Amino acid sequence: MKITVLGKSPAWQDAGGACSGYLVQEGETTLLLDCGNGVFGKLRERVDYTEVDAVLISHMHADHFIDLIPYSYALLLTPRQQPVPVAGHPGTDEPARPRLIAPAGAAQILRSVVGSWGDEQLVEQAFRIEEYAGDSAIGVGPLTATFSEVPHFVLTYAVNLSSSEGERRFTFGADCRPGEELVEAARGTDLLFVESTLPRPERTGIRGHLTPSEAGDHARRAGAGRVVLTHISDELDAEWAREQGSEAFGGPVEVARAGDVFEL
Repeated sequence: MKITVLGKSPAWQDAGGACSGYLVQEGETTLLLDCGNGVFGKLRERVDYTEVDAVLISHMHADHFIDLIPYSYALLLTPRQQPVPVAGHPGTDEPARPRLIAPAGAAQILRSVVGSWGDEQLVEQAFRIEEYAGDSAIGVGPLTATFSEVPHFVLTYAVNLSSSEGERRFTFGADCRPGEELVEAARGTDLLFVESTLPRPERTGIRGHLTPSEAGDHARRAGAGRVVLTHISDELDAEWAREQGSEAFGGPVEVARAGDVFEL
């Protein structure tokens, strides 16, 4: 299993970067985990977007799904996806229509967003939408995705991706506030991507995210093998975040950068 960081920013993009988006590949299978602002352009630098097997969304916050909209326009309007010859392309009776695996209620949210200016069925026309629940187990080629709800401002799931052999596991913690839910979701994982958005806890007292120290502590309690801090701005000092996370984890952690590749 190979995981490529397309975007690792929080709700605001890094300069020249993208929000949440991770390319997961095993064998001939390609899965995009989250599709936040800026991710579609980064995806195009790596793979042919018509050959992505599935897009999996952890939760319905814009920085995790909003680039489904330009992705949808591309799938519906690009010349090579048309049923008749266009601009040197021969036309096709079988245009690509990737799977879109998203939390319950996602289809209606997408209709509301797109319907504010155009055809509310845009995303449904471009993708085959499948809504999942916390007890779902979904196969995408040799990969199996399972889900654990974690506490955030909206319904949010940590995602576990296991290879066909079941020997190696990648856990994406999504967005969450401190709690045992993430620890249990990531228990014994080989590779944990854990969000580290905050330099300090939210001042309002309403929690939704983690600091690097909290991220490292959750990873330690989960017994994660390898830890990568993500969902972190280029305006937050990466070396400081690494030191904070490593101290709490009790060993070295890494800080995600766009273009980083991790293999299991």
